[in-house]
Amino acid sequence: MRSTLLKTAAAVIAAVAASAVIAPTAAAATTDIVFDCRGDTPFGAEYMTLNQTVDATAPATVSPSGALDIVVDPAPNQVPSEAAGYTVREVRDFTLKVPVPTNSTLTGVTLTGGSGLGSTPTWSESGGIVTVSFAGPIAGGASFELPTITAHLTAGASGAIESTLYGTSYDDPGLTFTAVVSTFIGNVSVPTSCFPNPNPVLTSTTIG
Repeated sequence: MRSTLLKTAAAVIAAVAASAVIAPTAAAATTDIVFDCRGDTPFGAEYMTLNQTVDATAPATVSPSGALDIVVDPAPNQVPSEAAGYTVREVRDFTLKVPVPTNSTLTGVTLTGGSGLGSTPTWSESGGIVTVSFAGPIAGGASFELPTITAHLTAGASGAIESTLYGTSYDDPGLTFTAVVSTFIGNVSVPTSCFPNPNPVLTSTTIG
C-alpha cells in the first residue's frame, strides 16, 4: 500500500524537481531518475525505489556572462484512489530541492500554468539551493497538472553548466512529501524522504 502511494507522490515531486533545474533548448533529453526513499510509518520505516522519467532541455552553448533559461512542462497525471485495498485520501506538503548549477548564477524562477494542485507552488533560494514547494493537498483519484517551471540563469566565465538534482541520503534528502491513507487504525500520515541514486546529469551547457 505505502509503496504504491509513495510512487505516485514521488512522481509529482520528481516532475517539479526536474523542472526547477532544467532549461529550454532545441531538443529534449529524456533521463530516467531513480530515487531511494524512506517512509516513516507507525509500523516502522519502509524503504523503496522510485523511478521517474524526465524530459530535460537546455542550450548546448552559451556565451560567457550570457543569459539562459531552463524549462520543463510536466504532463498531466493522476493520484490513485486506492492502494492495496486501502483508500488514498491525499498527498501533501511537497518539497523539492535543486542545486543552482556550478558556473552559473540564478536570477529567478518562473512558475506558470498547472492545475489541481490544491495550492499555489512557490520557490525560494538559500545557499545555492532552490526549493520548490506546495502544500496541496491532492485528493486520491484526482487529476492534476504541475506548472511549467523556468529557471533563469546567468553563465559564468568558462566551463560547463550541468544541472542535477539535490540529495545524498535519507537524512539529506532532495525530495520530501507526506502521503495520507485510510487504514484499519484510521488515517495514517507517512512522511517520506528521498534522494536520487545515482544522481544523473540532466543537462549540460558549454560556456564559450
